[in-house]
Amino acid sequence: MPCAIVIHPGFHKTGTSTLQQVLRRNRAALKPYLRTVLGPQMPDLLHAARGYSTWRDPFTLDKFAHRFRDLLQRLGNMPKRVLCLSAEELSGHLPGRDGIPDYSAAPVLAAEMAKIVAQVHPGVPLSFCLTLRRPESWLRSAYWEHVKSSSLTRDWEDFATDTRAGADLAAAADRVAAALPCPLHRIWLEHCADTPLGPAARLLDLCGVPATVQATLVSVPRANARASDAVLLALLAANRDYTDRDARQAAKRAILNAAQETSRD
Repeated sequence: MPCAIVIHPGFHKTGTSTLQQVLRRNRAALKPYLRTVLGPQMPDLLHAARGYSTWRDPFTLDKFAHRFRDLLQRLGNMPKRVLCLSAEELSGHLPGRDGIPDYSAAPVLAAEMAKIVAQVHPGVPLSFCLTLRRPESWLRSAYWEHVKSSSLTRDWEDFATDTRAGADLAAAADRVAAALPCPLHRIWLEHCADTPLGPAARLLDLCGVPATVQATLVSVPRANARASDAVLLALLAANRDYTDRDARQAAKRAILNAAQETSRD
């Protein structure tokens, strides 16, 4: 059994991509202390978590529970190491989609994971960690993420009106904490974004990775950074102009590729 388990289920747009890049890039150096499981290693589980945030039905929650239990059992023994799971979709979809204005699915999903950890690894210390961001900054980042990765056509003002309540990540974290039988730690992006390892350093602290080891780790460039306003407005225009999915995606790829080439000039 692991010596402890730390679960980092988001939230989205709080430096999670950069945090996970740090874990991935430094996997070999962290291996004596940490077994990391990131999103690409649990796609079926994340699919069920997103499904539950959409449907909120017992069947989908049971599917999530079954897949989480299966994941823990498949990982096997890792004595003297901490098991760290990090994937923002463990809290469901990014709010702002139709019918998903907030993180109200997150407490249910977190409580289910805590219950299953206690059954599969009884007596192993468990804690959760959430990365957070101030409401207005998060709301704008979430809006443009939807513009980039979905077919969203709404104006910023309409999106903000519908989603603003869900942007209070501190309140969302409080609701997750109230649903858990174990500690929940909070990491504010604004407090660590400019440090060498960003929010990953605080997560590694929680996982017991010594400061001397952290000092040797390789930092990574900021991941999934927001594009310029001009690029984002062009993506929004493509969402509005192309009703065909394939044509829309091709147009948006061309916009992003052109922006990437320009940034290299």
